[in-house]
Amino acid sequence: MKKLLALGIAAVISAPAVADHSTINGMDFGPLAKLVGTWKSVETGGVDISPGQEGTEVGKGGPAVTPFYEVMTFEVAADATNASDQYLVALYYKQEVFRKADDSKFHDQRGYFIYDQKNQVVYNSYCVPRTTCVTAEGPAGDTMTLVASKRGIAESEYMTDNATTTGFTMNISISDDTLTYSQTTGLEIYDSAFAHTDSSTLVKVK
Repeated sequence: MKKLLALGIAAVISAPAVADHSTINGMDFGPLAKLVGTWKSVETGGVDISPGQEGTEVGKGGPAVTPFYEVMTFEVAADATNASDQYLVALYYKQEVFRKADDSKFHDQRGYFIYDQKNQVVYNSYCVPRTTCVTAEGPAGDTMTLVASKRGIAESEYMTDNATTTGFTMNISISDDTLTYSQTTGLEIYDSAFAHTDSSTLVKVK
C-alpha cells in the first residue's frame, strides 16, 4: 500500500503542467477560450517603437515612439487536423491600432490563435499588409511566450531586401477580463538592426 502511495505521489510530482481547459461548442480551446469577444485598450493605451521614416523628426531609422489605442476581436474559426496526427482548434482575430495623436489607423493585423491540446502548444499565425506573415509558437498557458518558428516568417522580395523581419517574440497574459502583451519584432532596415516593440493592455468589453 505504501509503495502504491509513493508511486502515486511521484506520478503527481512528475506530471507536466497543463493549461486549464475550456470548451466552446464541445471543442477544447484551453487558455484561448477566454479570448472570444471584443477587447479595447485601457485609457493609458499602448506604445509602439518603430524605425522612423526619412524626413521625420527622428530621422531614417531613428526610434519613432507612437502612443496608440486598439481594438481586438476574437471569434471561433474551424478546427483542423494536420498529417493525420495533430488536431487543432483556432480563433480568428482582427487587430486594429490607432494613433492617439490623430485617431488614424496605422496598423491592421489579421490572423489566428491556434491551440494544440495534445501537445499543449499555442500558435499565433498572422499577416500584416506590409507583405509580411509570421507564425510564432510556445507552451500553452494563461501566460505565454510565443517565438517565431524556424520557418515562421514569410515576406516579399522587397521586404527581404529592404526591411526584413529576423525574429518575433510575444509575451501575452490572458485573464477573464484583461489581456496584456509585449512583443518585439527584429528587423534589418536601413543597413542596421532594429528592435520594433509594442506593448499594451486591453479589457474585454463584450
